[in-house]
Amino acid sequence: MNLDDFVDLIERPDGGVRRDAEERRARLALPPGALGRLDELGEWLAAAQQRVLVEPIERPRVVLFAGDHGVAELGVSARPAGSAHRLVRAVLDGESPVAVLARRFDVPLRVVDMSLDCDPDDLPKEVTRHRVRRGSGRLDIEDALTLEEAEQAFRAGMAIADEEADGGTDLLVLGDLSVGGTTAAGTLVAALCGTDASQVTGRGGAGIDDLAWMRKCAAIRDGLRRARPVLGDQLQLLATCGGADLAAMTGFLLQSAVRRTPVILDGVVSAACALVAQRVAFRAPDWWLAGHSSGEPAQEKALDRIALDPLLDHGVTVGEGTGALLALPLVRAAAALAAELPERTDPVGDEGAGATAAPATDDIT
Repeated sequence: MNLDDFVDLIERPDGGVRRDAEERRARLALPPGALGRLDELGEWLAAAQQRVLVEPIERPRVVLFAGDHGVAELGVSARPAGSAHRLVRAVLDGESPVAVLARRFDVPLRVVDMSLDCDPDDLPKEVTRHRVRRGSGRLDIEDALTLEEAEQAFRAGMAIADEEADGGTDLLVLGDLSVGGTTAAGTLVAALCGTDASQVTGRGGAGIDDLAWMRKCAAIRDGLRRARPVLGDQLQLLATCGGADLAAMTGFLLQSAVRRTPVILDGVVSAACALVAQRVAFRAPDWWLAGHSSGEPAQEKALDRIALDPLLDHGVTVGEGTGALLALPLVRAAAALAAELPERTDPVGDEGAGATAAPATDDIT
């Protein structure tokens, strides 16, 4: 497949509409800056929707890509290797943080198995129908995928983005359910940012001790040696040190941008995929928001390179789309304010938020 096609297929959100939205914001009674980043979000949504009066976010969807990574065999995660299916089961049973929030926020949640290391019959068919393989290879000594498997996963992510767009989804919340995924993500970020393994190695969503951190850093260093020769070929890069879930997420992000569907990114894994996708199509990041800061150094480096500023910083490290979903109410609030706040009818001075001009009088001294 020719990834260069995405450069022509992806357009930026409508700049003319954004300027009109900025002009409308200047006509509101509230002074500039009174709503902080909500103003910026409202204008971004206007451009994405191509409407000055923003439509409410009524049909969001959480999409979680799941997979096991062979590098977890090295003890780089607090969870046992091959146990990502337990995370999936917790989501399906409504017992994980993201499942609880999705239920409370009334947001549908979709799980996509790309490379879980379990019997596919253990999970519903709608979860496993896109599976590429059972577990990804150990990125420190072998390719995570063959090139054919990477393309299959990438196309699956594209197909899921199309399904969501065709189904009327108006905003996507992207996350992952993986064991070893942050090691793969750190390798991708280190390779694309040209940095050392120690500068991207975090402690993961479940937290690891110092010995596990050193093992993780060594695995990223070894994966980085294998990644550098293929930096010019993003699909081969995903095959070398990514994995089926990361390849699918990259395809998902790019096709969502093609379909003009905004996406809220979660933690380091989605940020790493976004960084790969930016290398494919430089306009694509204009369709994404960084939901939160997870505290992972690789996420910080990736978002800095993409020029995305996280909406929230609450110290949430659990992953699984939780932090991104927490940002959804903020985006919905921005949409409501951008659409429903009235424009002022009289000239306004510097009296402050919500003030109206005082009537003229002759006996003020």
